[in-house]
Amino acid sequence: MDTLLAVVADAFTPFHLSMMLAGVVIGLIIGAMPGLSSNLGIALMLPMTFGMDPISALILLTSLYTSAIYGGSFSAILLHTPGTSASAATAIDGFALTRKGEFNKAIRISTFASVVGGLSSAIALLAIAPPLSLLSLKFGPAEYFWLAVFGISVIGTLASGNMIKGLVSGAVGVAISTVGLDLDSGYPRFTFGFYDLQGGIGFVPAVIGLFSLSQALLMCEKPHNTIQEVDPTSGGKWRLLPTWAELKFTQATIWRSSIIGIIIGILPGAGGDIGSWTAYNEAKRFSKNDPDFGKGSIRGIAASESANNATTGGAIIPLLTLGIPGSPSAAILLGALVLHGMQPGRTLFTEHAHFTYTVCVGFLIANLVMGFVGMAMCRYMGVVARLPNTILIIAVTVLSIVGSYSLGNNIYDVYTMMAFGIIGYLMRKTGFSAAPMVLGMILGPLAEQGFRQAVQLADGPVLLHMVANPISWVLVSLIVLSVGSAAWLELSRSKLTDVMAEK
Repeated sequence: MDTLLAVVADAFTPFHLSMMLAGVVIGLIIGAMPGLSSNLGIALMLPMTFGMDPISALILLTSLYTSAIYGGSFSAILLHTPGTSASAATAIDGFALTRKGEFNKAIRISTFASVVGGLSSAIALLAIAPPLSLLSLKFGPAEYFWLAVFGISVIGTLASGNMIKGLVSGAVGVAISTVGLDLDSGYPRFTFGFYDLQGGIGFVPAVIGLFSLSQALLMCEKPHNTIQEVDPTSGGKWRLLPTWAELKFTQATIWRSSIIGIIIGILPGAGGDIGSWTAYNEAKRFSKNDPDFGKGSIRGIAASESANNATTGGAIIPLLTLGIPGSPSAAILLGALVLHGMQPGRTLFTEHAHFTYTVCVGFLIANLVMGFVGMAMCRYMGVVARLPNTILIIAVTVLSIVGSYSLGNNIYDVYTMMAFGIIGYLMRKTGFSAAPMVLGMILGPLAEQGFRQAVQLADGPVLLHMVANPISWVLVSLIVLSVGSAAWLELSRSKLTDVMAEK
């Protein structure tokens, strides 16, 4: 009880509340801008957290994460252009309501559903993560090796539309993590005589380049692009909360979709877009008697928004307990956790319990703050969503350069960011996902260290030692299952494409 009271008191300190508010506002603005994403927002803000204590830093980043997912609904509803991929399903019914002059109804349902989904995932995080962290105590070097391989394989197969490209991206990330001094001998590896490379490839500049600068380069293809759609000057009577009839009509959809979002969020690599579409399809199946579904039904908005925000807390659960992020944004949060000296696992809930529970409670409060701030800002989000690419390109580029240089006042970090920005741009143009590469850079050292320690501890054939524990067998089975299922889905998709082409 003393710990709980201390955690709640710490979460409600003025500075931590200001970090929540800052994260929510920044996330809403980034999410509302078409083409930008929570990945970009977290990557840009990561350098700003270096001077903060770990609690403040993680509260800021997690608040930004959940609010950016919700912020994507503004442009989806007002402009039929999802601010984030997780809000794509929202655009179907949301924009239909905007055309009918009822965008206020769409936004208040979106806000309420997002808050409920976020709160549900925060409660699940507090309830599920502590007991699940006990599993990490049974992990040895071999298990950590297989866990790292499993994380890379899962996010590699799910985060990209092409399984081979996803796995290649993850493998390249692991290769990048080997640059620098050897873990045991201290001998320089792949430095090619450059002194700056002896410390390895900087994680933060690489992430900023892959997610932020690459997006700016992509927007350079259409620098004067602006969105001209229905001008939502009148959207019906303004209300802060849904009416009782609206709540009664959507309550089952919201709770069902929140549960779906939490479960999918826990699955490594799934993310909010998979959660929102899955919940939307389930809502469609349960709404056969709703003639407006797909044409302006608030059930469609409620399903998508409650699910995509529920995936945020779900994605943090495996991140804190096992070090396996449930989404690309959570992969960057994992990097932030490690950079602030925290290692995922049981110690987060024992030695660093105050830190962990304060962040979790802060995440819960941030979802409430998000609802009030979102309703206050939504009237002006149409202006933000219509900003031309010329302004966005300049803003993102400047923030990327300043953020990279501020890490250590070193121009080398800026060069690293620029190099990875070009790499990220080429990856996007060729269908590769950057998320597996980022996760490979994080989990590569874990896999290497686990494998080396397992080799040293092996009393006999190394391979037999690597699979001696039942947990290793489970992880190997999951690796085979993830890769095999992705290959089967890809093969089925190609066969379906061939059949359609013949017809």
